[in-house]
Amino acid sequence: MRARSATPAASGTSTRGRLSAEAARLFAEHGYHGTSINDLAVALGIHKSSLYAYISSKEDLLADIALAGAAAFHAALDEVPQNASPGERLQMALRAHLGVVERQLDVATVWLQEWRYLTGDYRVQFVNERHRYEERIRDLLQAAVDAGYLRGDLDLTYATLAFLSVANWAYTWFSGETDVEQVTSKFLSILLHGMSDGTSGHHE
Repeated sequence: MRARSATPAASGTSTRGRLSAEAARLFAEHGYHGTSINDLAVALGIHKSSLYAYISSKEDLLADIALAGAAAFHAALDEVPQNASPGERLQMALRAHLGVVERQLDVATVWLQEWRYLTGDYRVQFVNERHRYEERIRDLLQAAVDAGYLRGDLDLTYATLAFLSVANWAYTWFSGETDVEQVTSKFLSILLHGMSDGTSGHHE
């Protein structure tokens, strides 16, 4: 596994921004419940009682990071041009998603794993954003079906799950040497064309 990337907040000067960046790193490495307030204070170099000048609870940080992940994935998808062909848009969407994972590995990890510990309004807000993102991917697949780029009997629910499973779990094996363009091309080929050579029947 490559060294964890810093979140965008790490480049800022505010204590809250640095706190969010350190929280993303620690939550990704040790889990939300495996990271204490004291761990966060030590990482920031301040007394743990001082943290409460910036947050009311550790969950505030989890929500910040999870929702930052949601915003990053949505923003990347926003960059996919509307006037591209359905096939091009699918490829660009997968590349955009993998790009967020590559650039913000900590945030992507929290988006995928630690968000489940959110409660109340935080959880509702995050789940809504996650579902909205899933629907946007489903819409891309539907457009490709409508244009004849993908087969007409495609099960969009499972196609969406397959697309997102490929894109999401990349965080578990991405490394500093990962060629994101190549990964995108190879995954898209498997998603669109499968693994069969198209000539063989059922194996005995």
